[in-house]
Amino acid sequence: MNARDNLFVYENEIQPDGDIGCCGCILLGMSILMLILFFPFSLICAIKIVQEYERAVIFRLGRVKQGGAVGPGIFFLLPCVDTFKSVDLRTFSYDIPPQEILTKDSVTVAVDAVFYARIFDPTMSVIKVSDAQSSTKLLAATTLRNILLGTKALTEVLSDREHISNTMEETLDAATHPWGVKVERVEIKDVRLPVQMQRAMAAEAESAREARAKVIAAEGEMKASRALKEAADIISESPSALQLRYLQTLNTIAAEKNSTIIFPVPVDIITAFAKKK
Repeated sequence: MNARDNLFVYENEIQPDGDIGCCGCILLGMSILMLILFFPFSLICAIKIVQEYERAVIFRLGRVKQGGAVGPGIFFLLPCVDTFKSVDLRTFSYDIPPQEILTKDSVTVAVDAVFYARIFDPTMSVIKVSDAQSSTKLLAATTLRNILLGTKALTEVLSDREHISNTMEETLDAATHPWGVKVERVEIKDVRLPVQMQRAMAAEAESAREARAKVIAAEGEMKASRALKEAADIISESPSALQLRYLQTLNTIAAEKNSTIIFPVPVDIITAFAKKK
């Protein structure tokens, strides 16, 4: 339904006080006469004040007065003919109680949310519903259950909160629009899992971390083995490199143990010195 259709429905559902009939005219005249006769004391009943954040919906002989809601400031009522109902236009919030919901994969979770809304049409909020705020709160709890009940898996509920909030906001706003209520925002506060499910998910996460640690350790050992193999191949091709490595090892052992190591001089070294002499 577009804005033009909403305006057409609005104008046809609200019947202003233009045609009040013969009896209505008589009562209206008597009210004006009483207002004049008891002036200025009648002003106490005739003058009303609404705050900046309020609007007043005036009923004349049971029908909405022409002009719609009035305010803020001072307005006048005819005694015994006019009545009014004030409407608060400020944004109100409501914490939706935790709703027990069965997910698509048969897991029971408790989901709670909060929504913010305001009344944008005071007249419709009065004539279309007895209590716009209470009705919106009750509808919000039902909407939350209907959106999640059996339609989403547990992983979707946990990871896609923003999409769920937007869907709920659109659905709730469309349902409350005829009441003159605008839903401004919906937020999913918490998703509580059963204790056994929490333990199972924690164990699964720990197992996944251990598996990743083992994979990383295995990759490190593989790289170290390859490096040792390359070093062994290089040393095997050069005897002098092997002896140098041998001396470095002895030096390291002597430095750590604070001791002196005596080892025989290789025969080939003595032979080399003898030839030089």
